[in-house]
Amino acid sequence: MNREYHKWYSPSLQRDMELLVFGHAGAAVLFFPARMGRFYDYENWRVIEAIRDKIEQGHLQVFCVDSVDTESFYCEGCHPSARVARYLQYEQYILTEVLPLIRQKNPGGAMVSAGCSLGAFHAVNFALKHPRFFCKVVGMSGRYDLSQQMSHYRDLLQGHWSEGVYFNMPNQYVPSIDGLELLDSLRRLEITLAVGQDDPFLGSTSYLSRALHGKGVHNTLHVWHGEAHRPRYWRKMVALYL
Repeated sequence: MNREYHKWYSPSLQRDMELLVFGHAGAAVLFFPARMGRFYDYENWRVIEAIRDKIEQGHLQVFCVDSVDTESFYCEGCHPSARVARYLQYEQYILTEVLPLIRQKNPGGAMVSAGCSLGAFHAVNFALKHPRFFCKVVGMSGRYDLSQQMSHYRDLLQGHWSEGVYFNMPNQYVPSIDGLELLDSLRRLEITLAVGQDDPFLGSTSYLSRALHGKGVHNTLHVWHGEAHRPRYWRKMVALYL
């Protein structure tokens, strides 16, 4: 299996960023790491191994990006507005630096946005905001409004609200989408959501699924037995849904 390591100084983030590429051809998967995770976690957790056959056969080429979660939503010493601002810089990093690399490595191929846990939030939010880049999005064990406390998962914006918060929380902005061009783009997406029946994020995921259906955007919701919020479940999910 082809494996490549890339590192460069990001103008968008003003710091070095790293990523791993697995495979040589096929649909390009932009794979966001789990909460406060790193670009090598999916390899270490054998999530990549679970789709080795698809990668080696040229069906998938996976781009495992790094996160800046500890500098954005999980930055303890930052004001909530600064957390959102840092997240938007990360979005620019993906848009202006990672996507061009993907297109260089995989010109003309279909693109999939995917992630687990907080990575599911990144994957889904990014795909819903920029659907023209993608044919498919897969969110596994995701929470789609970080401003709501769920069980022991706290409100990451500490009650702060702004347009920057609203337009980056899918469960807030999806019910209000009314632009026909955007809706047409979203309706062309294959959207797959997976979550455990005992996961605190079941309600958040179910709400997003209903909100999308309410806009005529088809999506498939898979509810797994138990909490299913662990790498051993994600290994099974990626084999089924990617």
